[in-house]
Amino acid sequence: MSGNYFLDTNIIVYSLDQANPSKKEVATGLIRSALQGGKGGISAQVVQEFINVATKKFEVPFSVADCRKYLDSVLAGLCRVNTTIDLCRVALDVKERWGYSYYDSLIVAAALQADCDTLYSEDLHNEHNIMGLRIVNPFVGR
Repeated sequence: MSGNYFLDTNIIVYSLDQANPSKKEVATGLIRSALQGGKGGISAQVVQEFINVATKKFEVPFSVADCRKYLDSVLAGLCRVNTTIDLCRVALDVKERWGYSYYDSLIVAAALQADCDTLYSEDLHNEHNIMGLRIVNPFVGR
């Protein structure tokens, strides 16, 4: 086991959510550990989804300058996987075999490509195992 872990977009979003302090605390801890320990990562898809949410759905939307600052200070240090045709092929395999949506399957495929043991996500099936990747909802019981 590599000990590497992958953070879904919702983890990044919750790290900035003032309305959910317990989720914010958990998410912030996962991101801090990822940045300090080098074991956690995200994909370009997570970066894209986060910027979309931050500029459209936050109570106080991020400006372009805010996005650039967060991109440089946090997201760039976590990004390990870019979307490729091969990644899309694996995502289609995941979708077909496990029935996740294509975009969720792309997150799973990226976590597998990054050699992760754990995928932290609120949106996928907690404790599901896909090809050695354990999906964990870090907010269960919070």
